[in-house]
Amino acid sequence: MSQVIVVGGGAAGMMAAYQAAVCGHQVTLLEQNEKLGKKLYITGKGRCNITNAGDMDNLFANVMSNRKFLYSAFYTFDNEQVCSFFEEQGLHTKVERGNRVFPVTDHSSDVIAALRRALYKKKVCVKLHTKVAELIFDHGKAQGVQLSDGMKIEADAVIIATGGFSYPSTGSTGDGYRMAEESGHKLVDCTPSLVPFETKETWVQKLQGLSLRNVNISIWNGKKKLYEDFGEMLFTHFGVSGPLILSASAMIKAPQFQQELRLCIDLKPALDAEQMDRRILREFGAMKNKQFKNSLVHLLPAKLIPVILVLSNIDPEKKVNEIEKEERHRLVSLLKNLTLTITGLRGWNEAIITRGGVSVKDINPSTMESKLVQGLYFCGEVLDLDALTGGYNLQIAWSTGYLAGSSVP
Repeated sequence: MSQVIVVGGGAAGMMAAYQAAVCGHQVTLLEQNEKLGKKLYITGKGRCNITNAGDMDNLFANVMSNRKFLYSAFYTFDNEQVCSFFEEQGLHTKVERGNRVFPVTDHSSDVIAALRRALYKKKVCVKLHTKVAELIFDHGKAQGVQLSDGMKIEADAVIIATGGFSYPSTGSTGDGYRMAEESGHKLVDCTPSLVPFETKETWVQKLQGLSLRNVNISIWNGKKKLYEDFGEMLFTHFGVSGPLILSASAMIKAPQFQQELRLCIDLKPALDAEQMDRRILREFGAMKNKQFKNSLVHLLPAKLIPVILVLSNIDPEKKVNEIEKEERHRLVSLLKNLTLTITGLRGWNEAIITRGGVSVKDINPSTMESKLVQGLYFCGEVLDLDALTGGYNLQIAWSTGYLAGSSVP
């Protein structure tokens, strides 16, 4: 029976510890926080988007970095097996819009409780408030870890599942990156991903809290389109967020933020400009003697109307039957192309995941074992792997954790 140490009690770490125990190893799970799954607790707005129920092609399509590296991991432990695992632990799941899988209870705490039960059943030794200072390795082989209090724990294999830099309040301090470098592994530069955008225009502050559904956005660097998609977004006091924006942040590379980018919002993507003009004419026709400021109630959310009034440069007191064709076309253009200037990304405190990390070139994709240090494994966000929102990042954690735990000889 091998002694296995898993460093990090998040999604990947708990799954790795569980599977290593299933394979007959004596497993010790070390977590520096006061409880397991601290980041899991806040995922999916506290509901925990466990995985995505789409097919395998869909899973790979939503991975942004090194999707080929995940071939073995995804096929070893896929999304259906993830759902089956939780069902076996007494946690029932449901599928929502976009094939997102959630616990039926809508509580992420129930996901963590299911994982804790699984670890308990397999007699995994969980040590909380336990911080690893460094790895112990000799002659190219992992020998164990040394804790921050100086205590050494020997092991035949060590699995690093420490996460990245995102949400540092949950204990994501980047320790795994330091350990990887100290053991000779290369790091790909880390940047925040799935993170809101900051914008230049001050009028976004007036829209704080407004969510727009069924809009189309495109992001431009000069004349070059960097991103386009349809869905939901949210205005904040600093700029924009929401599913569309978070996904966009994963698609745009850091160097492109060295200059300002344009965010164009089509508020009515179901209508082309000509149809939009006819729709406005109908609205105006139904309220001939009303002032312009009172004419948009059926077209736009109430919170957005004052901003559109200002940006349109049409006198808000003007009667709609006095509005000129040129002014109306200006309004059409505004509704089809509401433009913001993106000045940058928000920081690590708001990033859902980390882009970058331990280079997958140093890792065996069939086992998650280091190619440089025998008996040392990496899984989860600490690796240079990231995906879009929708349960895909947790699927990466489950799959790589499971494969790492299964691969210890």
